[in-house]
Amino acid sequence: MKAIHLSATFISLFPLVVFLGGLATAQNTTIPFNVGVILDLDKWVGRMGLRCISMAVNDFYATNNDYKTRLVIHARDSKNDVVGAASMALDLLKNTQVQAIIGPQTSAEANFVIDLGNRTQVPIVSFSATSPSLSSAETPYFVRTALNDSSQVKAIAAIFQAFGWKEAVPIYEDTNYGNGIVPFLTDAFQQIDTRVPYRSAIPPFASEDQILAQPYKLKTMQTRVFVVHMTPSIGSRFFLMAKVAEMMTDEYVWILTDGLTNLLDSMDPSVIDSMQGVLGIRPYVPKSKELENFKVRWKKKFQQDSPLMSNLDIFGLWAYDTAKALAMAAEKVGGENSSYQQIQFSENSTDLATLGVSQIGPKLLQTILKTEFRGLSGEFRLVDGQLQSSAFQILNVIGNGWKEVGFWTPRNGILREMNVTSTQVYSTSKGNLRTIIWPGDTTAIPKGWVIPTSGKKLRVGVPVKDGFSEFVKVTRDSHTNQTIFTGYCIDVFKAVMEALPYAVPYEFVPFEKADDKSVGSYDNLTYQVYLQQYDAVVGDTTIIANRSLYVDFTLPYTESGVSMIVPVKKDDKKNAWIFLTPLSRDLWLISGAFFIFTGFVVWVLEHRVSDDFRGSIGDQIGVTLWFSFSTLVFAHRERVASNLARFVAIIWVFVVLILSSSYTASLASMLTVQKLQPTITDVQELIKSGKNVGYQDGSFVVGFLKKMGFDESKLKVYNSVEECNDGLTKGSHNGGFDAVYDEIPYIKLILSSYCSKYTMVGPTYKTDGFGFVYPRGSPLVADVSRAVLNVTEGDKLAQIEQAWFGKQTYFLPMNSFWGLFLITGVASVSALVIFSITFYCRNRHLVVNLVIMARRFDEKETSSATSMSCCCCKDQNEVGGVRAKPQPDNNNVPQSPSVISNRIDGNCTPPPDEEGRPSTELVNAIPNVSLSQEMTYFIELSNERMEPSTRPEMTGGRS
Repeated sequence: MKAIHLSATFISLFPLVVFLGGLATAQNTTIPFNVGVILDLDKWVGRMGLRCISMAVNDFYATNNDYKTRLVIHARDSKNDVVGAASMALDLLKNTQVQAIIGPQTSAEANFVIDLGNRTQVPIVSFSATSPSLSSAETPYFVRTALNDSSQVKAIAAIFQAFGWKEAVPIYEDTNYGNGIVPFLTDAFQQIDTRVPYRSAIPPFASEDQILAQPYKLKTMQTRVFVVHMTPSIGSRFFLMAKVAEMMTDEYVWILTDGLTNLLDSMDPSVIDSMQGVLGIRPYVPKSKELENFKVRWKKKFQQDSPLMSNLDIFGLWAYDTAKALAMAAEKVGGENSSYQQIQFSENSTDLATLGVSQIGPKLLQTILKTEFRGLSGEFRLVDGQLQSSAFQILNVIGNGWKEVGFWTPRNGILREMNVTSTQVYSTSKGNLRTIIWPGDTTAIPKGWVIPTSGKKLRVGVPVKDGFSEFVKVTRDSHTNQTIFTGYCIDVFKAVMEALPYAVPYEFVPFEKADDKSVGSYDNLTYQVYLQQYDAVVGDTTIIANRSLYVDFTLPYTESGVSMIVPVKKDDKKNAWIFLTPLSRDLWLISGAFFIFTGFVVWVLEHRVSDDFRGSIGDQIGVTLWFSFSTLVFAHRERVASNLARFVAIIWVFVVLILSSSYTASLASMLTVQKLQPTITDVQELIKSGKNVGYQDGSFVVGFLKKMGFDESKLKVYNSVEECNDGLTKGSHNGGFDAVYDEIPYIKLILSSYCSKYTMVGPTYKTDGFGFVYPRGSPLVADVSRAVLNVTEGDKLAQIEQAWFGKQTYFLPMNSFWGLFLITGVASVSALVIFSITFYCRNRHLVVNLVIMARRFDEKETSSATSMSCCCCKDQNEVGGVRAKPQPDNNNVPQSPSVISNRIDGNCTPPPDEEGRPSTELVNAIPNVSLSQEMTYFIELSNERMEPSTRPEMTGGRS
């Protein structure tokens, strides 16, 4: 009340001051220059502005007392009323005939007054009407000696870039001042890909309940970053209500425009307490001696009258510089012809029609626009009728005041200090800012969004499909009626969500009809996100251009591209005898002949000097062939004693090495290169021949194929890997298709199952792989994309691929090798049959006793070609005329079965009875020897090697 009383006293005395000033100027023969001032003197900005104007006039003429002109100020109080401001302007123009008007204070008031200025050609100069809706292009006699509100939107956008926020909600008062910045702010956000999902406009005369309703409404939404653009009167009330709604916690971000930031020093402490942690920007005022001196004088002059009046802000400095600019322009124009030119009007004309036109108005306007000097607020220079911005200061409200955390300039972006070189590049790094205390008294940077307070989970749509269940599969448990979601894409999504630095609740929702069938294509599924039916889509959804028009995709998590697979050519050489083809028939014959010839040469050279090449004719032939052919695998063990034989062996081993290496390389090439021979190699060949082409049901590939020129009737659909294989196997002539177009992940799955039948050919058409789908501008996209990178760069993705697709290996088919197995099988079976027949013939007299036959089989013999004589026809210690090894005379030594059988009748085994059964003497004699004694003797006997000269001849007994 004291401040208002002082203001009223000042206004009442102001005409007297003006009168005395006019009298003094008359006495000094100075020319008065009438200037009107229209401000709201009930508001702090109006009172401060008027006093700064007064001080500016006094200071200017104190230092320029030789000037011929003197500004004469005529102040009017608009009382914060648009009509009142227009009425005051009309009075000044008609009755006082002012040459310029400073003001009015608000943009709404200026909107009316500037029309009067255009009509009378009187410059309307405002230091506080900052709305972008006021333009000098439409109203040339409007001069703004303040910054346009639109000049700060790039600084606000730079803060958003620094912290990575992707959504913002402007909160503004529903006036000409508040609405004017919104289009510019939205454009600035659009340039940095930041979305504005909602706007909150508050009426200037809203009640507390009406204001409180807005914070509660914003609280239910996802976005947590708000840009507040209001005048202090309504802005103070809004933040008090925001604190009541508990929206000044650690998950919220509040950014103030200069309309509130400029007046932080004049706000009530309770309002400052409700704004803890908010950021604000305001024009940067460079330090100077003139500014410091003015602040000292200001405090001395007004602090005694009112403590609030000691707070000086940018509007006061602009008011001071505005008065100074007008005084300079008035001196250049002069006071002559300062009267108005009257216009003829009728008796019934209104007051507006009776207004005259200023004679010096056009010249004064041009002079003001060209005036430049360094004022208290910085460089005073007007471009396009308004003051130009240079830099903004970024403030953080803490405690009872604020602290400076950084700067922003159009050239250099965000800066920690202003003393930078002009060569520094533009930067939006948050590292250039000092530590910020956010709402909730925390230094942790808010992410800018949360799941709405309603606790709603993200509805994640999942496609329902019949085939390729390795990627995504939706099933229903018949017992619990619960829907189960599995697959590679599902596991990747779960891993990505777990990698986020915060928890996001979600639930999978199948994209299906009531009969568990898919509702539509993948394009239809992604469009449901645009229609807000789903909050996201997870599945084998490819990132393509037309889908990105209405949804956003994360970074891809699979390989990209579309390609073609076709069957491989059937190679007649690829059969059971393919191992013979690396060498020609002549080479096979020559090689075989040299194997035999080399063995023969080595036998001739070694026969007389090496025991390994001696023996019976059969043994020598076997050893010779064994030595020669064993060189194929370098497994020959026969000792070569002759130097000539060594020389032959060395040369032959070298030849075998070259021959086997060449054979191996040729065979390997034949078994692998054949896979790369497709039946079709050219897309145009497919189109011209009119062959059918397969594509996966629901895929975007069908549109891709139509663009390539394929006839729609030639396009066949498949739903699974098995159907794809069946269609390629049938071919176009049998209702199938001769080629398949699909995406790389599906092709890899098909080839891993049928790698020997098909191959990928032709160019790979670029796509961006599989990605997760979110609504346009969703703040989750950036965080999920970073999580995708973390998962794909680590081991987690490889583990998921291994779990669903296994290790993809390509193998050689069995039909290329069964001839080899046939040969070795025949050889093995033949040897087994020959041995079995021979063994049976030798031991058929023991067939009645399988135990004895088994033991006889376990006995070692040195040669399978030598026949054995019956032991009963010779002396028991002499076999074949050769004295056998004498047996120890020890009663504890077990006797062999042969000895036991010989001892039954002394010379020979008793013959069988008439029915062919063994003699009872033999049968009764065997049990007299214990099993342990018999086994011990058998083992010792089997370990003894029989020399060829001691091999018994079968000379009797039953055969």
